[in-house]
Amino acid sequence: MPQMMPMEWTLLYITFMMTFLMFNIMNYFGQSPNKQSKTKKSIKTHKTIWKW
Repeated sequence: MPQMMPMEWTLLYITFMMTFLMFNIMNYFGQSPNKQSKTKKSIKTHKTIWKW
């Protein structure tokens, strides 16, 4: 719609940006943090011996 005034484009941009930010903020803070277990998990590494 090229006939729209620049002020309307700005308001449209602000509306979409605020909706996007609110959606992201609600998703970020809506999750409860995971409780860390007291047992330490060992990292398994697979060492490859290269014989060239």
